[in-house]
Amino acid sequence: MSQPSRADDVKLISSLFSADKAFIDEIIHELERRFGSVDWISPELFFDRTQYYAKEMGWPLHRRFVSFKELIRPQDAVEIKLETNRIEAEYSEDGKRKINIDPGYISLERLILVTGKNYTHRVYLSKGIFADLTLVFNRRSFRPLEWTFKDYATPEIISLFNDVRERYKRQLRGVI
Repeated sequence: MSQPSRADDVKLISSLFSADKAFIDEIIHELERRFGSVDWISPELFFDRTQYYAKEMGWPLHRRFVSFKELIRPQDAVEIKLETNRIEAEYSEDGKRKINIDPGYISLERLILVTGKNYTHRVYLSKGIFADLTLVFNRRSFRPLEWTFKDYATPEIISLFNDVRERYKRQLRGVI
């Protein structure tokens, strides 16, 4: 029989994209007010794998990934997703979002995104929020799965998340 054990704290991350580059920086500061200091911000990226959001948010879309210094409990991801939904709604204009915020976390084994959308590979957590197993860590790198969003599966993005995982690993060891 397996014995329940406490999960390690995990590294909170988020993807942010908007047609307004400066607005992304404003929202990063808003996230810091709510979730604590950001300890890493990706280079500016284009969100160009799909035009799904173009009608609502405009085009082109700019993207940044961030990670937060303070580690969280994995179950906190539910409340964090609900809070990021509130931020998106708060800054919406005429019922259209100006920003998309997709939080998740990195553990040693995986990258999880949290979402309000159900799908075959997503596991229900609570309060209408699901966990999306997006990347798994295997053979010294994150690896995509057959359902991984194409933008998360690129070597460039995987390399960024490998670096964030290394930062997280040092935090667990008390090195940072």
